[in-house]
Amino acid sequence: MSDKIIAETKREYIFGPVPSRRLGRSLGIDLVPFKTCSYDCIYCQLGRTTNKTIQRKEWVPIDIVTEQLKEKLDSKPDYITLSGSGEPTLFSRLEDLISRIKDITDIPVAVLTNGSLLWLPEVRKALKSADMVVPSLDAGSSQIFQYVNRPHQDITFSKMLQGLVEFRKDYNGQYWLEVFLLAGVTTPEMEISKLKTCINAICPDKVQVNTVTRPPAEGFAEPVPQKQLQTITEKLYEKAEVIADYSDVHKQQDFSARREDVLILLQRRPCSIGDIAAGLGLHRNEVVKYVEELSSEGKIEAKPQNQQLYYKATL
Repeated sequence: MSDKIIAETKREYIFGPVPSRRLGRSLGIDLVPFKTCSYDCIYCQLGRTTNKTIQRKEWVPIDIVTEQLKEKLDSKPDYITLSGSGEPTLFSRLEDLISRIKDITDIPVAVLTNGSLLWLPEVRKALKSADMVVPSLDAGSSQIFQYVNRPHQDITFSKMLQGLVEFRKDYNGQYWLEVFLLAGVTTPEMEISKLKTCINAICPDKVQVNTVTRPPAEGFAEPVPQKQLQTITEKLYEKAEVIADYSDVHKQQDFSARREDVLILLQRRPCSIGDIAAGLGLHRNEVVKYVEELSSEGKIEAKPQNQQLYYKATL
């Protein structure tokens, strides 16, 4: 067996379940290499994009992914979620994977996507059998789109928006839209009005409004205060809500234990997200969830060092 095959076999493509604000116990599937994405969003909690691309291919071996998923189904997740460390619609065998998942379990499949490739008919077709699709919309104009999302050069604002609109016509599952707001960027009245026009054209089942809660890729990406966020949400769309704090799902014993492990490690020494993941044998995306909770509770804080964020316990 070659070194490459051995490495692929050892890599964990399935992570969690992790506590999700939207989906309860979410069992994640990571379908692309870390930070392989069509965007380089200024607010991304995973840092800068290192491979900006729109090339769709079988980035990870679908057979190994399927086998690893089977081994985790006894964890009883509420959703199997295609998300991970980059843009999942870049995985060319997405349609095949969703079909395989549905052959082995009745657990619903959700896809969290930036929505950048829905203008491609093959991407819309691949997603049609998912139970829930949650794309993002972070801007109501080309100028803000370029500033916030820093897309691949082949993705224009009009292409992206048209893809979101077209998918609504094709898709019969739950279609939720995440709108990510940044203070001073998408909060002026004119930008809110443009966003509202776009949302009405897309006509999603639900809009979930979010803002910066984790350390972003760029320090100038500022959060919107909670009260202002709520006011804007009421203006945006009739079926809009602020994504609230985690429900009681994060208090379950397995989640609490893992979060405590993260805190104990950070009480010993400052660590980056990658350090925590390696030290505790967790997926990077799991670590982000626990770090967010601990940060919101004031138990840990982030400090920049050598162009990287390090977390340490506050007590």
